[in-house]
Amino acid sequence: MQQTVLAAGSSSTGWVVGWTIGIVLTVVVAALVIAILWLAKSIGDEAPKINDALTEAVNNTAPLGALRTTIEYAVTIIGGLQRGRARLGDDNA
Repeated sequence: MQQTVLAAGSSSTGWVVGWTIGIVLTVVVAALVIAILWLAKSIGDEAPKINDALTEAVNNTAPLGALRTTIEYAVTIIGGLQRGRARLGDDNA
């Protein structure tokens, strides 16, 4: 039976492959993190503009809340006009 003894440092291929894979993965993860942070910053820069536009939309559409009251008054007025025409004998009432 023959025994083979490897001296330390004689075969470092595994270490080189391991270090290479580790460095490549570290670079890929760093690139992804940088991309995510860049996108987050650009979104954060746009947030005030979006908030201002939404605030303006709220201010511009606030009068629509009174539309139901206007419709109710219009229905009441139309009903009164129809009753008045009916009393006057208008055929279109």
